[in-house]
Amino acid sequence: MNSSSFQPVSVILPILNEERDLNQCITAILQQDYPADIEIILALGPSTDKTTLIAEKLSAADKRIKLVNNPSGQTATGLNLAIKKSSYEILCRIDGHSEISSTYIKTAVEIINNQGAVNVGGLMFADSEKGLQRTIAQAMRSKLGVGSSKFHTGGSAGESETVYLGTFKKSAVLAVGGFDERYIRAQDWELNYRLRKNGGLIWFDPRLVVTYRPRNTFRKLAKQYFQYGRWRRVITRQHQNTMNFRYLAPPIAVLIILLSVFFAVLLDPVLITPVIIYFASLIVGGIFIGKKITDKLLMPFVLATMHLSWGIGFITSPKKLLKS
Repeated sequence: MNSSSFQPVSVILPILNEERDLNQCITAILQQDYPADIEIILALGPSTDKTTLIAEKLSAADKRIKLVNNPSGQTATGLNLAIKKSSYEILCRIDGHSEISSTYIKTAVEIINNQGAVNVGGLMFADSEKGLQRTIAQAMRSKLGVGSSKFHTGGSAGESETVYLGTFKKSAVLAVGGFDERYIRAQDWELNYRLRKNGGLIWFDPRLVVTYRPRNTFRKLAKQYFQYGRWRRVITRQHQNTMNFRYLAPPIAVLIILLSVFFAVLLDPVLITPVIIYFASLIVGGIFIGKKITDKLLMPFVLATMHLSWGIGFITSPKKLLKS
């Protein structure tokens, strides 16, 4: 593609409590090797740290950075507000705790134009060199941790159910009504479902790598995956044909563990065997997945936190969670 084939791009970011990573994230966007205009729209939630002050300084220093207020702090609402303020047809969604390579936007636009896709995305590359966060990152890149999802573990380019973040055609997003603001989590997956249902092509390409900084405590990780499970159940209620075994595996594991413990206490200790097998598999898996000794030791606890929190969230997800 020659430079005249590249459309201007609006980069949209829902921002809340991103003091640690926001400067680095925006710097990576501003340093894009891209031959057309780029604007950056930050939808600012009610942060309790210095995020808003950092965003205001960034905006004052560069007129390409625009701010929009998002009082609810909800991701889907912030994205819709940013889309409304955007000037261009191509929308590139980035998160404030992510980092993209210098050719990310250029590659994404090339793929959109070549494939005729309405959304393209790539690999959510969880990464860190810091203690527990490093272990969590390794777990999030493993099939034992997150299943066979391409945008976590990689794979060949091709049509996909969903992608991480995404670079969209705004007209296609508006045609299906934008992000569903009832969704606190899983709003990306739900939007991509409607885009596909409307005839749009969602395309995964492993060249589109986004560096993601994962949670850094067990409590935060458990809360994150509990919410993932809760909102995945919401999607299966709203779009019943989207259920598959990968989403059922964590809640099934939780039920098996609970029943195993219950009947082992009530009837026969040998019935605890499924629990022993499960945790033994996590220990063995942790040996292979973990890079350092501390990672290998922590990995079973990280994997169990991810699996069980997701499964409990799925099982306990109330029908009233999605307001009509």
